[in-house]
Amino acid sequence: MAAPLLVLVPGLLCDDSVWQPQIAGLADRARCWVAPNDGHDSLPALAAELLRQAPAERFALAGHSMGGRIALEVMRQAPERVERLALLDTGWQPRAGGEAGEAERRQRLALLAVARESGMAGVALRWLPGMVRPAAHGTAVYAQMQAMVERRTPTQFAAQVQALLDRPDASDVLARIACPTLVLCGEQDQWSPPDRHTAMAALIHRSRLVLVPDCSHMSTLEQPAAVTAALADWLTAPC
Repeated sequence: MAAPLLVLVPGLLCDDSVWQPQIAGLADRARCWVAPNDGHDSLPALAAELLRQAPAERFALAGHSMGGRIALEVMRQAPERVERLALLDTGWQPRAGGEAGEAERRQRLALLAVARESGMAGVALRWLPGMVRPAAHGTAVYAQMQAMVERRTPTQFAAQVQALLDRPDASDVLARIACPTLVLCGEQDQWSPPDRHTAMAALIHRSRLVLVPDCSHMSTLEQPAAVTAALADWLTAPC
């Protein structure tokens, strides 16, 4: 019997390398396929593209950061295709209204301006330090993350920024999720903090919350063994 398909969705400015420790660690449990996270400037369109390209009708689905938001849009469009769901270092709420939402818009567009004026290396210098805990700065893993960001292009980044600024409210999706769901977050994640994940898990029936110690936003690379272990447990949970 063929191993089940595990669809992995990278986050903002990430590519398949963000999932490499899990792909290797779960090779005996699942066939892994990394979904695209660019080519469209809306989360619903990215979810539709994932569903079009996925190499199996039904699959387990794990999304990190922006990839988690794409995964929630997949659950909105075709929940019957998802056997189990994992949401890592992510969120479900739309951009806030008023000044808070405008502040986010200015912040994202300022970083996009850096990409257009200074290239993606400039983006990595400004963006990446806040995505990992200070102890990880200057490490080989940090250098790997820098190289990953630098492989992206300003055009890809612009589409992702637009998709996130226009992100839908997924509150109604959370309430309807019926499959086994892992909600995971680094304990030091300041971008998508633990209290958000605690609230998200409370809204999902049959969810399990995992908070990873000594870990910030880039959990799959910062603490790969802990994330892989949590995903392995999730993959074997009864449906």
